[in-house]
Amino acid sequence: MIEWRQADWRTTAGRIRDAAASSGAPVTYGLIGVCGVVFLISPLSGFGGAAPRSEDALLAAQAGYFERWGVIPAELWEGSAHALITPFTALFVHGSWLHLLGNLLFLYVFGAMAEERMGRVQFALFYVGCGYVALVCYAAAHADSAQTLVGASGAISAVLGAFLYLFPKTRVTSLFPFLFFLPLRFPAWIVLVFWFALQWAAAQGADAGPGVAYLAHVAGFAVGFLYAWVRYGRRARVKVPATEGDSQP
Repeated sequence: MIEWRQADWRTTAGRIRDAAASSGAPVTYGLIGVCGVVFLISPLSGFGGAAPRSEDALLAAQAGYFERWGVIPAELWEGSAHALITPFTALFVHGSWLHLLGNLLFLYVFGAMAEERMGRVQFALFYVGCGYVALVCYAAAHADSAQTLVGASGAISAVLGAFLYLFPKTRVTSLFPFLFFLPLRFPAWIVLVFWFALQWAAAQGADAGPGVAYLAHVAGFAVGFLYAWVRYGRRARVKVPATEGDSQP
């Protein structure tokens, strides 16, 4: 049985890609849709109901929205029911159009194949569970912070970590600023290891103030990779060669 798997890994990888494309990856696309709708009806988009009459009122509405649905580390450890729910609700809240579109692009590129490999229900639980853990890890590292944390980055980072373990050689199209944003195709392990290294380096110099929660990215990526490693093991790993695969944004 092992010899068959080793000889037929190209066919297995191809079937996973084809199945992901044909099925439409309902959980992945559903998450993208939910995040989009939540942002559109929020005070951040400019389309969420009656607009505040002044800039001060708009800023107050946005701050109140973040405080209601985002994670505030200093409040999380108080143990209130509302605070314990916020690492879940924060996964669907984004701070700007750029924040939203950047996250959803990564989910679109890497989510479908991971979903097909894991299965619908398991992928949904994986996404929410790892995202929750990533935000809690950030809150634990900044336990005294009153800054609000929102966004799906922790959950999507977990998807990237699992993808790295399950499909390390699948080619993905990437844009690197230092290469003049030329669209180049690399094996996933190169792109994702490089991305993780950037997040790790940025996390070392980051504080608990406003900005990108790099530590949540690092935690989510690590949890996702470890989950795939423990859950699937080496035999279930799909090795797509550098000449195969076509996951593009």
